[in-house]
Amino acid sequence: MKLLLVRHGETDWNLAQRFQGHSDIPLNQVGLQQAKALRDRLSAEPIELIYSSDLERAHETAKIIANGKNKLQTDSRLREVHFGDWEGLTYHEIQEKYPGQLAAWEQDVYKTAPPHGETLEQLAEHTRSILNDLLVNHKAGTILVVAHGGVIKVLICLALNLPATLYWQFQIAPASLSEIAFYPAGAILNFMNDTSHLSPSRESA
Repeated sequence: MKLLLVRHGETDWNLAQRFQGHSDIPLNQVGLQQAKALRDRLSAEPIELIYSSDLERAHETAKIIANGKNKLQTDSRLREVHFGDWEGLTYHEIQEKYPGQLAAWEQDVYKTAPPHGETLEQLAEHTRSILNDLLVNHKAGTILVVAHGGVIKVLICLALNLPATLYWQFQIAPASLSEIAFYPAGAILNFMNDTSHLSPSRESA
């Protein structure tokens, strides 16, 4: 199986560097154009099925890529990690309002959750669940997953048998494309965080 991984296009909260998590923030105009660029980039791929997070920013990106030609299925397991009370805030605002909880979270992000949010361990559990389903249901062919930065980074870790705690070492930009090929002996990361289909001004946004 070849697994194509797309992060949703840009949102206004991406620009403002606000924690989005489960907040249902739509694509902005740049994000819509990025999704169209992804559609063009992927038009020659023999995609059998598209799986998308059910949050609007990912689902809208997936719908534009599908262009009415590909089957599209949403799955809540592809949602970004839930940041709880921190959603809508910038890192600086979290430092000011939740200094002790932020310090505890940064010390052990795997087991510690933001207030009313999820841990990295919980994110890894539902990401592993959908990855296992993909491997069982799609032995061959090309599958596209449209999700969020945290989910994609954790999925790459799991596919390569790396601890999920190493997720922070991967950079996944909005509207970027990554590719993993799965073989009986294991997975190969063919490329990651490719934004060559985007205009130069937004490649690193």
